[in-house]
This record gives sequence, structure tokens and C-alpha cells, in this order.
Amino acid sequence: MNSETASNILPDRLPKPKWLRVKLPTGKKYTELRSLVDKYSLNTICTSGSCPNMGECWGEGTATFMILGNVCTRSCGFCGVKTGRPETVDWDEPEKVARSIKLMKINHAVLTSVDRDDLKDMGSIMWAETVKAVRRMNPDTTLETLIPDFQGLEQHIDRIIEVAPEVVSHNIETVRRLTRDVRIQAKYDRSLGVLKYLKSQGQRRTKSGIMLGLGELREEVIETLHDLRANDVDVVTIGQYLQPSKKHLPVKQFITPDQFAEYREIGLELGFRHVESSSLVRSSYKAQKHIN
Repeated sequence: MNSETASNILPDRLPKPKWLRVKLPTGKKYTELRSLVDKYSLNTICTSGSCPNMGECWGEGTATFMILGNVCTRSCGFCGVKTGRPETVDWDEPEKVARSIKLMKINHAVLTSVDRDDLKDMGSIMWAETVKAVRRMNPDTTLETLIPDFQGLEQHIDRIIEVAPEVVSHNIETVRRLTRDVRIQAKYDRSLGVLKYLKSQGQRRTKSGIMLGLGELREEVIETLHDLRANDVDVVTIGQYLQPSKKHLPVKQFITPDQFAEYREIGLELGFRHVESSSLVRSSYKAQKHIN
């Protein structure tokens, strides 16, 4: 499961530094959208994941929606989404998501999902149908798809490429050394391969995300940035990992604002088109900027 869906419900073992304090979301646009979400029970990751940037993103007309249920077939050590046997696929979901986007008057929508390794197509058909439904009902809304790795199988990735979202994102999440512990059923090189394949097949804009604070070394973060850029990734987001519960991996360190700023400069020097790097950055932060 992507870090976009990891929630922050319980406090970390380490005391949080002052730069992680979050202001409560405010503003007319936020208030209007919150009312719609509550009234129609709309499923946004913004609310279910308690995203610290919800007010800012909603104010800019951006929101994130999760498809294919809320039970994941994988058991990543960082993610707050439930692991187990997923529910039956709801084939009305594409229309529901499209209607939610229309009700909320979203300018730029981010779609993500749990991993569905239980399905023959790994959920890729539902992904394609959701993009099509959103485009039919919201022709002026731009889209980012934050996809799972589909086990690296090209026939499933091709379904995403065929519907041509403005941005396709797949998160590397952590450095090579920590991947086995952090993303138990995922593989570092497989994720790089997914990103490379997307670009090789003509996807205009690709994107990936890294979360820090799991015990990675500075040199390993820089190596990961090099690896992403070497595979033609255009946009990278770098944020602080926050422990969803006591059962999840602990925070090993809180990265300082100066360290995040350094990683941003390194990323820009490597040639990324956009680098979002700070403590509260999540995968969809400033997502509307990344289509250009």
C-alpha cells in the first residue's frame, strides 16, 4: 500500500519536534468541501488518512480518492490500511468516484488504491474504468494515478498507460536496504522497473515518493534519488514517516527542515522537474503543479 494512505492516528515513540505541528484546516473552500464529504459520505484519503495538508489541497481544488476497497493484500510495515482478504470488487465504484469529484468540483484528482494481488488483473481493469468514468463526468479535471506495482506485469500497467492520466505515480517509499522490512512484498528494483516502463511507453509525466525517518542514511537517500532520476522519473516527493500505530515500524529519527531542503536542492540538481521535500509532504502534496 502506498504511503499516501498511511494514517497518523497514534503518537510516535519519539517526541515530535515543533516543526511537525499542524494547524487545523480553515477557509471557506475547505468548509464547503468538508460539508459535502460528510453529507454524501465521500471516500477521500484526505479525511480517512488524516492528511496534514488537507485544508491546503482542498483550498486549491485537489483531493485524493482510494479505489478497490480499504483492505490490502500486502502487509507493509509503515501503512495503516488493514491487511487481509479484500471485499468483492464494486463495479459501480468508477461512477461513484466520478460523482464525488463532480460534487466537490475538484480541479485535479489523485486516484490511489490498495494492492489487489488476489485479483487476476490485480485491479488494473477497475483502475482504467475509473479514469474513464472521471473523464466522462469531469472533462476539465486533470488526473494523477498513484498506482501499485501490479507485480511488475506489463499487461496490467498498459491499462493505465492506455487511459493516459496526466501523471502516473508509483512510490519507491524507502531506500534499497530497508525495502524488505518496510515494503515486505515489494521489491526496490521492481518499482524502478515499473517507473522506467511507464516512461518507455510514452507516459508524459512520472512521479515517485520517499518517506524518511525509518533509519535510512543520507547517502542512501541520495542514492535513491539518483536511481529514480536514472529511470526518467520527473517528479519526486520526500516527506517524514509517521507511525500509524504501535504495531507499525517505529520512527527512528525526525528529519530536520534543513535536511529536507538539502534533499530538494540535490533533486533539482539531478534534473527532476519538481521536488516537494519537507516534513509534512505526502504523495499528493501540490499535485496540481506536477502536470506541467
